[in-house]
Order: sequence, then structure tokens, then C-alpha cells
Amino acid sequence: MIVIPAIDLKDGKCVRLKQGRMEDNTVYGDDAVAMASQWIEAGGRRLHLVDLNGAFEGRPVNGEVIKQIAQAHRDIPIQIGGGIRNLETIEAYLDAGVSYAIIGTQAVKDPDFVAQACKQFAGHIIVGLDAKDGKVATDGWAEVSEIDVIDLAQKFQNDGVSAIVYTDINRDGMMQGVNVEATQRLAQAVNIPIIASGGVTDIEDIKKLCAVDNPRLLGAITGRAIYEKTLDLSQAQQLADQLIAAQG
Repeated sequence: MIVIPAIDLKDGKCVRLKQGRMEDNTVYGDDAVAMASQWIEAGGRRLHLVDLNGAFEGRPVNGEVIKQIAQAHRDIPIQIGGGIRNLETIEAYLDAGVSYAIIGTQAVKDPDFVAQACKQFAGHIIVGLDAKDGKVATDGWAEVSEIDVIDLAQKFQNDGVSAIVYTDINRDGMMQGVNVEATQRLAQAVNIPIIASGGVTDIEDIKKLCAVDNPRLLGAITGRAIYEKTLDLSQAQQLADQLIAAQG
């Protein structure tokens, strides 16, 4: 299991939100490219980027900064979400050096779009499912649907997505611990990799996720915890490696 540092971009700056509220943000740095380098030097094996402005506006807003990060770290897989609503945006990100495009809101509103994207950009599409009490949310979490997250995940696995990023909105940015039970249920219900997100707070969360002992649990995204130093990224990855190796 890999521990994936998150870089959330708002107006070109590195920020973290609480439960997706744009007005409730903490700025952690003005230089996103330097921040990316910091996390890679600390042992990060993949980067999770989010264009927060894009998520709310429905189009790329921080695209230039994202391109700079991708070009500076061509040997590191980078996944980007936020504001991806058409195939042209995906193509532009992949051309810039990004490895994976995360389709979130558009996946819920237009499921056929995911199938189209997987066909045109095979191996480069991830679906982001953000859930509140098991129901999928969209539009930067501003809207909560009646769609069950497991039902939707099972549909997308048949489309050929590379992974699903599963975020528990109630936990995101709140430093209250990861929702291990919900993550485990989703990993058991599908046959594609799951990346946990939301609530990773300290080393105990890494231990709990590794204890799930499911090969489909690919990784865990962490944001506020590494910025506020309640979780050491290097230590977390080393521990995850040890625990997974011990499981055989």
C-alpha cells in the first residue's frame, strides 16, 4: 500500500479544505512545485493533485501549475482531479505528463463519459467517488445524490477504470481518522484497485488500513495530516511496506 501525498490547489496555492468547503481553507504554501518536490523527497511514490477551483467551476483553472509539477517529476505517477468534464481536458493533462485523470462529478452525471474516456485513454482513467453516508456527492461536494457508492463503483469497474479514489466527505480534512469499514466494504465489492481518501490523521490510520489485508487497497491519500505533521510521510510509507511484506 502506498501513502499518497495530496496537493490541493486553490488560486495556485497549496491549501486544504474542511469537508470540501472552499471558504474553510488553510493555506500551506505558495509554491506548489516546491511542495511536490518536498513530498517526493520524503518518499512519496505518487502525487494526488486536485484543482479545487476547477472542481467548482467545471473546467481546469490551475492547469499551468499542474503542468509545471508534471514536467518537474516525469518519473513519478501523478493523478489529477477537479474540473475534468471532457475528453479534451484529459488529453491535455496526459500530454502535459500527468499519468491519471480522475473523473468525479462528470462520472456521476454522465456515466457514459467514463466508458468513452477509458476507451480513448486506456489505463489512464481513475474515477473519484466522494460519498456522504454511503451516497455519492458531486460538484465539489455541494450536491449529495441518492446513488449508492458501491453500485456506481461496480458499474465503472466494467468500463475499465484503473482505480477508484474513495473519499468519505464526513472525514475529509477533519483529522478524525479514516473510515476503514466503508473503505473495506468497497474494496470487497469490486475487483479493481481502491485508493482511500479522507480522514487519514496519524500512523494508527496507516496500521488500520494495512490490517484490511486486501490486495485491492492500493493506497491512501493524506493531506492535512502531513502538512500539520501529525503524520510523517516517510515513516508512514516505511511502516506500510513492512506491514504489507509481513502479510506475505
